[in-house]
Amino acid sequence: MKLPLWFHRLGSPPTFYAFAARLQPWCYGLAAALAVYGLYAGLVLAPPDYQQGDSFRIIYVHVPAAWMSMAVFVFMAVAAFVALVWRMKLAETLVLTAAPTGAAFTLITLVTGSIWGRPMWGTWWDWDPRLTSELVLFFLYLGVIALAQAFEDRRAGRRAACLLALVGVVNVPVVHFAVTWWNSLHQGPTVRMFGESSIHPSMLWPLLAMAVASKLYFAGSLFARTRVALLEQEAGSAWVRRELEARGHV
Repeated sequence: MKLPLWFHRLGSPPTFYAFAARLQPWCYGLAAALAVYGLYAGLVLAPPDYQQGDSFRIIYVHVPAAWMSMAVFVFMAVAAFVALVWRMKLAETLVLTAAPTGAAFTLITLVTGSIWGRPMWGTWWDWDPRLTSELVLFFLYLGVIALAQAFEDRRAGRRAACLLALVGVVNVPVVHFAVTWWNSLHQGPTVRMFGESSIHPSMLWPLLAMAVASKLYFAGSLFARTRVALLEQEAGSAWVRRELEARGHV
């Protein structure tokens, strides 16, 4: 199966570098605007939960981070598949530049989940299926990052990291469906893509704003980290020299 021509063109380092430069500020700007709205509406305007009171407001950080912890790993698995099947070096780079941000989202999920669990469950940590599978996901992120640095041959390390990302993605549905597959202390889903959500609109809209903000932040971070990685990987090439000259660094 052949990739579309536009995909090959976007996979060219100088083309992607220029593409990312144009979109990066828009991603950061829109993410900041949505985050300001989402946090203000969620922390100030939304009413207290009838059971949890004001402690529920941690969802405006916890839930978007949890969604992104899974979404980023799926993105990495898709990029890893492209890298391993079509030998696209940019796809390898995207796996590695996405991993630290995904790991950060997963760590935020674990920390905020622990903080939320203390008043709700009476303990900071419980080996609940959702929590345990999320912890496994965090270790998979760390494994991808470490494996890329574990080989003297840099390309071999990157390909090994891609393989781990591709294999490790099987944990993502476990994280997502853990609350329905097993008896769990973790509450079930309240936001549904299909069907009616069980959360009040005054609480839902700020949550969705934070969810979109987190995705835009990830995109901006991915573009920024990948641009730096491409300059390092392509050092000495003509397009990098031109870019550095334009910045006045040469």
